[in-house]
Amino acid sequence: MSDAGEADVPEPPEPPDRERGSVQVLGTAHVSQASVDEVRETVEEEDPDVVAVELDEGRYNQMQGGTPDDIEAEDLLSGNTVFQFLAYWMLSYVQSRLGEQFDIEPGADMRAGIEAAEANGSGVALVDRDIQVTIQRFWSRLSFTEKLKMVGGLALGVTDPRTIGLTFGAVAGVLLGLLTTAFIAPMLGVGDILQLGVTDPTTLQYVGGAAIGALAGAFVGLVAFPSFDGAARRTGGALSGFSIRVLAGLVLGIGGCLALVVTGTFVGPLSASTAESAGVYAIRGAAGMLAGLGVGVAIGAVLGIVLDAAGADVEEVDEIDIEELTDGDVVTAMMEEFRQFSPQGANALIDERDAYIAHNLHQLREQGYDVLAVVGAGHRAGIERHLENPKAIPAMESLSGTASGRRFSPLKLVGYLVTVGFLAFFFLLIMAGVRNTFLLKLFGAWFLFNGLFAFGLARLAGARWLSAGVGGAVAWLTSINPLLAPGWFTGYVELKYRPVNVRDIQTLNEIVDDTERPIEEALSAMFDVPLFRLIMIVALTNIGSIIATFLFPFVILPWLAPEIGGVDALMGELIRGAENSLELLRRFL
Repeated sequence: MSDAGEADVPEPPEPPDRERGSVQVLGTAHVSQASVDEVRETVEEEDPDVVAVELDEGRYNQMQGGTPDDIEAEDLLSGNTVFQFLAYWMLSYVQSRLGEQFDIEPGADMRAGIEAAEANGSGVALVDRDIQVTIQRFWSRLSFTEKLKMVGGLALGVTDPRTIGLTFGAVAGVLLGLLTTAFIAPMLGVGDILQLGVTDPTTLQYVGGAAIGALAGAFVGLVAFPSFDGAARRTGGALSGFSIRVLAGLVLGIGGCLALVVTGTFVGPLSASTAESAGVYAIRGAAGMLAGLGVGVAIGAVLGIVLDAAGADVEEVDEIDIEELTDGDVVTAMMEEFRQFSPQGANALIDERDAYIAHNLHQLREQGYDVLAVVGAGHRAGIERHLENPKAIPAMESLSGTASGRRFSPLKLVGYLVTVGFLAFFFLLIMAGVRNTFLLKLFGAWFLFNGLFAFGLARLAGARWLSAGVGGAVAWLTSINPLLAPGWFTGYVELKYRPVNVRDIQTLNEIVDDTERPIEEALSAMFDVPLFRLIMIVALTNIGSIIATFLFPFVILPWLAPEIGGVDALMGELIRGAENSLELLRRFL
C-alpha cells in the first residue's frame, strides 16, 4: 500500500517518573452512542497519561481525513490481494450496516477516545495491528467453503435471496448442460439424443455457420468496435454502448458466415466439414443448456426460498439492543458463534489481535504510563488475560507479517494435475516421433485459444486493451501453472491506469445499502467503482483461461487431429510415446 496525505501519527508523551504504570481496559461497541459517552466520561474521570485506541496508522489516517491507501500494482502479484479486499469489504459492510441502523458513525468510540485525550492533555497511542496484515492472515486461514459464505453474504446485501437463488440456479444449470453435452453424453453414448434428429448436412452447415458467426462477431464487436456511447444516449438508455457493440458484432458475424455457407466460399479454418461439426455441437449445446436451465431454475427457486428463510433469521438478530453488545455474556456468545463459523479465521481476527494489542499495552505499562485502552468489547477479556500473564504473550514476530495459505488445496491439486498432464502430453508426442510442425501447430493453438478467452473476458469486464493483451499473452503459461494466474498480470497493468483505494469499499457499501435501486442499476454503479471493476477484471481473466483450458481437448484437438489420422491416431501416438519412454528408461537402468 502507498500512503498519501497522511495525518501526523500520534506519539505518547515523555514517560513519567515511575517504575511501572497501569492499564485499564474499556470495552466498547463501535456503533454505540452510549459507548461514545462512556469513553469521554472515563477519560475525564481517570485522567490517564495515554489513551490507547484500537487503530493502526492507516485507519487513524483515514479517520483524520487523510487520503486513503492505494493498492500498489506490485501488491497484486501476491495473488490474494483482491480476495483480501473482498473480506475487508464484508467486514466493513457489516459494521456500516450496524452504524446506519443505530444512527452513528462506525468507529465513533475510537474518535471519541482521541478527541477526549486531546482535550484532556493525554497522549494517544495506536496499538492495533495493520488492518491489511490482519485481513491477509484472516483470509489465508479461511477454508474454501468459508470464503464462499463470505462472498455470498455480500451478494445477499446487493439483492434479495430469491433473485440470488434463481440466478445461481440458472447459471449452474447452463454450465451443467454444457458439461453434459461436452463430456457426459459422449461418454454414455447418448450424444445423438441431444441432436434432436437434425442430421441433414446442409442444415447443420447453416446452424454451424450461424453459431461460428455469433461467437466470432460478438467477440470482435466487444473488443474491436468503438464505444458507441453517443448512440447509446440517443436510445434514451434502452441500449448501452456495450449492448450496441455486441449486437453489431452479432449481425455482421452471423450475416458474414451465413453468406460464406450459402455461396460455398469457405476461408481458412472455416470449411464445410467444420461448419457441419459446429452445427452438431451448437444443436447439442443448445439442447443441453435448455435442459440444464430448466433443472437449474427449479433448484434455484428452492435455494432462494431457503436463503429467504435464512435472511428472516438474520433480521431477528437486528432486534438486539445495541447497548447489549458491550455486555460480557452477549459478546462471549457472539465470539463463540464466530469461532464455530471459522476457528482459524477467529484466531487471526480476534485472538492474534488480542495478543498484539496486549503486547503494546504491556510495553506502555512497563515504561511507566497509566493507560486507558479503548477497545471493542469482544477484545477486552482476551487482552486482560494476556496482561495478567505478560510472559505468556506470543512473540511479536509470530503476530506480524503476512501468513502463507494452506499447504494443501484441492484447487491447487487440480492445477498441478493440469500442469503434469500438459507436460506429459507434449513429452509423449515427442517420444512418439510426431512431426515438429504438428507440435508447433498444437502449441500455437493452445497459445491462441487461451489468449483469446482470457483477453475477451478481460475486455468484457472493462479492462484496457493493454491490460487485456498482457493477460491474454501470458494465459497459455498461467493455465498450466497453479502458482500463477493471468488475472494478476492483467490487474497489475490495469492498476497503472486505474487507482484503487480503500475508500472504494465505502462507495460499494453505499450502493449495496440502496435496496430501492434495481439490481441492474446497482451492478452498473458497482462497475463504476474502480475496486469492483478491478475485482471483475482479475476474476474474468482467470475464468477465461480456465474455460479455454478445459475446452481445448474437446474443441481444438478434434480439429487438429486429422493431420495425423484423427483422434484415435493421436491416442495411439500417446500410447506409443509411453512405450518408447518405458523402453528408454529400461535401457538406461
